[in-house]
Amino acid sequence: MKEKKVYFSAIFLTGLFSLLLSSCFKSEQYPIEPIISEPLFTNLTDSAILSFHFTDGNGDIGLDDAELDPPFDSESYYYYNLYVGYYEKDDVNGWQPGLDLAGDSIFFKYRIERIEIKGKQRGMKGTIEVVMNDFQNPFSDQNDTIKFSIKLIDRDLNESNLLETAEIVP
Repeated sequence: MKEKKVYFSAIFLTGLFSLLLSSCFKSEQYPIEPIISEPLFTNLTDSAILSFHFTDGNGDIGLDDAELDPPFDSESYYYYNLYVGYYEKDDVNGWQPGLDLAGDSIFFKYRIERIEIKGKQRGMKGTIEVVMNDFQNPFSDQNDTIKFSIKLIDRDLNESNLLETAEIVP
């Protein structure tokens, strides 16, 4: 009878240990909309890097090059999945959208590649970095102090919160 008790105790302890260990590796739960945070702008000699952290509850960030059917066709707003707005600090009026020569607000548009998860689809978190070659408006006399707004869109067309960088003096 003593052998069965030891055997049962070993199974119980093994099961309890497995349960505790598996709880350490459970995937984190996030909202299905992308959430972005902690923007960082790094000015390099000939370009800049804009990076930020993200979470997404169903792991559908990014697009393949072949994803061109609506709503991801080249004529659609959703062709791009990362929008970076450009703002300049006007000495009198404060922060204003930077304008191109046609008088339209400047947006840098990016198509972030699909981020793959092995196994079943689940939440994800990570950091996205984009290289910005021409990040300053050369046609403006207010481009000495700038900032950027950032919006990320997932494949279900869920839009992230709008995030802003700190003030940048290039």
